[in-house]
Amino acid sequence: MIEKRSFDSLGRFDADWLAARYHFSFSGYHDPARIHWGALRVWNDDTIQPKTGFPPHPHSDMEIITYVRSGAITHQDSMGNKGRTEAGDVQVMSAGAGVTHAEYNLEDEATTLYQIWIIPKERGGKPYWGAAKFPKEDRAGSLVTLASGFADDQERGALPIRQDARLLAATLNKGQGATYALAAGRHAYVALAKGSASVNGVPLGPRDGAAIRDEPELRIEASSDAEIVLVDAP
Repeated sequence: MIEKRSFDSLGRFDADWLAARYHFSFSGYHDPARIHWGALRVWNDDTIQPKTGFPPHPHSDMEIITYVRSGAITHQDSMGNKGRTEAGDVQVMSAGAGVTHAEYNLEDEATTLYQIWIIPKERGGKPYWGAAKFPKEDRAGSLVTLASGFADDQERGALPIRQDARLLAATLNKGQGATYALAAGRHAYVALAKGSASVNGVPLGPRDGAAIRDEPELRIEASSDAEIVLVDAP
C-alpha cells in the first residue's frame, strides 16, 4: 500500500518569514486522514527567510529531527546547547520530560529543512540534543541511516532517538536505484527533498511524499538526480 501525497496537496502556512508545508496535521491544518503514520507524527517542509526563525518555545515527549536541505539552522535550548546545522546534516532533540528551544536562520539566504517528529516509546526522561555531519557523498547511491533508536545503527554513527525507528537518506543520480526492506507491521514515509523518483513504480516529484505499509521491499528508482529521505517507524 503506497499513498502518494503530492506537494500541492499538503497543508500550508505562509508568512513573510516562513513558508511551511505540512505532510501531517499540524498547527492550523487538520486532516483526519493525516494525523500520524504509526509513530511518525509530523513531517514539515519549511522555508525560513534570512535573519528570522522560531523564538523560544517548549516541547515534551517527542523525538524531533531536523534535516537541513539548504542553508543552515542555529539551535539553542534550555539545556545550554547551541549549534549550527548545515545543509545535508541532521540534528536531533529528544524532548523528554520537557525542554525549551529556539531555532533561527542566521544566514544571508533562505534555509530549507524537514522537521520530523516521532512519538517516543516512553514518556518523560532527561531531554537530549545532538547534531552530526552526514556528507552527501557518503550516501551517494545508497540509503544511509542518520538517526535511529537501534543500538547497532548508533554504533555506526547514527544519532540516537527514543523509538524503534530510523531516519535514512540517499542521493541518487538519474537512473540509480536503492532498496530497503520493510518489516511486517512497520510504517514507512518517503519524501523527495529534490528531484523525481518512483517507489515500487509509484512516481514522485519534487517535495512529494508517500505513506507506505505492507510492502516487504521498497524499490526506489531515480528518474532525475534526486535526494531521498525515508522514515521507518513502528
